[in-house]
Amino acid sequence: MHLGDLLPVPVEHGAALVNVTRVDIDSRTCQPGSVFFAMPGTATHGQRFIEDAVAHGAVAVVSSEPVATSVPVVVLPRDQLHQAMVAASYRVVGGTPSLRLVGVTGTNGKTSVTHFVSQICRAVGLPSHAIGTLSHVRTTPSPPDLARILSSALTEVTSEGVVAMEVSSHALDQGRVDGLTFAVGIFTNLSHDHLDYHESMATYFEAKALLFEPSRTQRAIVSCDDEWGRLLVTRRPDALGVSRRDLANVRIGDTEVSFVWRGHEIHSPVGGSFNVTNIHLASEAVRALGVPESEIVGALRSLTSVPGRFEVVSTSPLVVVDFAHTPDGLEGVLREVAQRTAGRVIVVFGCGGDRDREKRPVMGRIASRHAEVTIITSDNPRSEDPVAIADQIVHGTEGAADVRVEVDRRAAIALALELATTHDAVVIAGKGHEKTQETKGSVVDFDDVAVARELLDQR
Repeated sequence: MHLGDLLPVPVEHGAALVNVTRVDIDSRTCQPGSVFFAMPGTATHGQRFIEDAVAHGAVAVVSSEPVATSVPVVVLPRDQLHQAMVAASYRVVGGTPSLRLVGVTGTNGKTSVTHFVSQICRAVGLPSHAIGTLSHVRTTPSPPDLARILSSALTEVTSEGVVAMEVSSHALDQGRVDGLTFAVGIFTNLSHDHLDYHESMATYFEAKALLFEPSRTQRAIVSCDDEWGRLLVTRRPDALGVSRRDLANVRIGDTEVSFVWRGHEIHSPVGGSFNVTNIHLASEAVRALGVPESEIVGALRSLTSVPGRFEVVSTSPLVVVDFAHTPDGLEGVLREVAQRTAGRVIVVFGCGGDRDREKRPVMGRIASRHAEVTIITSDNPRSEDPVAIADQIVHGTEGAADVRVEVDRRAAIALALELATTHDAVVIAGKGHEKTQETKGSVVDFDDVAVARELLDQR
C-alpha cells in the first residue's frame, strides 16, 4: 500500500508513492517497509527515536513536527495524529477485521474471564482466540500490534469465530482499541490499582467506562457486586447486571466449583471462590453471542484453570501461586486460603517498582491482617530499590506479630516453605504466570510455580 493511501492529508507526489507494508510506533519494531508514527508518550516522545526507526528500516515518518531525516516526513496536526495512526494500522492490514470481539475490563479477573470465554466458545464449536496478559507484553497491545494480531486471528478463527481480549484502563485512556466495535463488553470489578496513572478512583472508573459507550460496545455484561459496577449499570441502562446473588447452591473446592445458573447445575473443574464470578460472567457473555445455555453448561465441565491464578502447587502444605497484585486481589486470595486450612496462612509478596506507590502500605496492612506470617520480598522492582519498596510495604504492617523482609524472592519462598507445616498454607502472590523478574534494567528468569515445586521437592 502507498503512503498517500494511508493518510488523511495530501502527500507530495514522491512521498505518496512510497510503498508501506506495516505501521509502527515503537522504533525497535520497525522493519523495511514500516511507516513510523512519532507519537507522544507518557514518559517520552517518539520524535526522539526517529533516527532509530529509520535505522531499523522505516521508509517514512509521520510526526506532528517537521524533522530532518533521510526518509519522507509527513506532518500532521497533533490532534489528528492518533486517529491517523489507528486508521493507518488497520488499512495496511486490509481493514478492520470482521470478527466478533468480546472485551473484558476491570481490576481483577480480566485474564480468567477472557480465557474462559475463549474456552467455552471452542468447546461449543466456535473458533476462538484470546488476547491479553498471558500472550503479550502489554495487556492490550498498541493499535499497530493489535491490527496485526486481529488480522492474523481472522485467518485462524474466521468471521464466525470469537476473539476475547483484555482491555486495560490504560488502553482505553490511550485509545488503543479505537476503531474497534465489540459485540460484548464485560466489567468484572474495580479496586485500588494504577492510581499513579489515573490519580483517583473516579478517573480510573471513567477510563473503564469508555468500553461501554454504545458506539463501542453492542452488549454490556456488568458485575454489580461492587459500587462501581452498580454505577456503570446506571450509565448503561440496557446492560445486563449480574451478581453472585443470582446463583444458588454455590460450592467451592480447591480444584472445582459448582452452582446453579439460570436453573442449570454447573460443575466446573476450576477452584476458587473468585472463579464462580469469572465463570458466571463468561457464561453470560457467550450466551449473549447466541450460544444455547445447554451447550454452555456442557462446555463448563471441561474448563481449565488459567496459569498463575489460584494455581495449587501442593496440597500438603497447601501452596498457592496467584497473580494477586492489588489490595483487593491479595485480600481475596488470602481470605480464600484461610477458609481452606486448619493451620496458619503464610504469605510471600512484594509490589512492582515504577508503579502505584499508594497501594504498597495498603497491601502490607491487608497481608498482616489476613496472614499469620507475612514475608515481604521483591516483585519486579524495575528501576526502584527493592529494599525501599519493601520498607513502604512494612509501614502498613505496624503492630503485626510476624512480619519478615527477604528481598531475594527465591529465598523468601524457601523461608515460607521452611516455616510451613503440613497443616499450613503458603500464598505466593504478585507474579502469577510471569516467567521473569526485572531489576535495574536486568531481566532474569523467575517462575514462582517452578521455584516452589523445586523447593518442595527438596523438603
